[in-house]
Amino acid sequence: MRVIRKATYEEASKACAELIASQIRLKPDCKVGLATGSTPVGTYKALVDFYKEGSLDFSRVVTANLDEYRGLGGDHDQSYRYFMNTNLFDHVNIDKKNTFVPDGLEADAVKACTDYDAILKSLGHLDIQLLGIGGDGHIGFNEPADAFCVNTQCIDLEKQTIEDNARLFFNGKIDEVPTQAYTMGIGYIMKSTTVILMATGAGKKDIVEKAFTGPVTPSVPASILQLHPNVVVIGDEAAISEKVVAAAD
Repeated sequence: MRVIRKATYEEASKACAELIASQIRLKPDCKVGLATGSTPVGTYKALVDFYKEGSLDFSRVVTANLDEYRGLGGDHDQSYRYFMNTNLFDHVNIDKKNTFVPDGLEADAVKACTDYDAILKSLGHLDIQLLGIGGDGHIGFNEPADAFCVNTQCIDLEKQTIEDNARLFFNGKIDEVPTQAYTMGIGYIMKSTTVILMATGAGKKDIVEKAFTGPVTPSVPASILQLHPNVVVIGDEAAISEKVVAAAD
């Protein structure tokens, strides 16, 4: 595990963007796993800036997103497809036919998951996967459970996750937040050549420490990353404790 600890969110975001940009420059047709939520917004802004400066070309990049709310289509302003379009895809020269997100409008959960697994299988492993971490340790929407889920699944969202997402995307209207989501399985996340987990803010300090210095357990889904051979944890000083830094030594 490698830890990059910066003083501010902005500095951490730029460091994260630089890692992703370096992968794209090294392999222009690379496959990149993307996350949503408030944490990666600064990273996507920095990537857009690199593109506008002429130092980054997305024309051959393929992306796969971690998750999507069940019941929301890509034109819904709270969907994760919409989030990706407005924060990244609409501002760079990526071919949207090469950007994949679970189909939130597929009512048949088994079919939705099977279809997304088929897409992921066709892509092979991802060169780099960006993750955030939930307050309960979830990655993607893989919530605490009795076992690590390998494949794409339909998840019943935990109360804490619903509350967090209401604050971030639904203007606090908790009754408008979907209670289920489709999420890439942990098995596929673990196949990625490199995993970047980004965490910022004091509210993430305890769970980051728990995930990377505690036992590997499905009750803290992010803890599985301790077993990945190439994990980079990026964050600000508020989120990344000295104990986590020491664990990387």
